[in-house]
Amino acid sequence: MNAPAATNRNFRHAARILGLDSKLEKSLSIPFREIKVECTFSKDDGTLASYAGFRIQNACGPMKGGIRYHSEVDPDEVNALAQLMTWKTTVADGIILP
Repeated sequence: MNAPAATNRNFRHAARILGLDSKLEKSLSIPFREIKVECTFSKDDGTLASYAGFRIQNACGPMKGGIRYHSEVDPDEVNALAQLMTWKTTVADGIILP
C-alpha cells in the first residue's frame, strides 16, 4: 500500500471513530493549495539536472514539502505528509474547524 492510500485509510477509520461530519472529513482530506517548482542547475560534471519540488497546504494552514526535492518524490506522497501534518497540528493546537 502506498503512502496516500495508507494515510487516507487510516484517516477514514479515525473519522468514523470520532464521528466526524462528512463535510469536515472531506475538508481535512483535500489539499487547499498545491505548489510545484522545478529546479534546474549545473552539476559538477557540467551536465544539467532538473528536480521537481512540491509544497502542499491543507485546511488548517501548515504547508509540507519544502525539503521534498528528490527524483522519486511525487505530489501524492507530499500530499500524504501534508495531511498528516494538518491532523497533527489540529490535534496539538485544539483547532476545531467549522
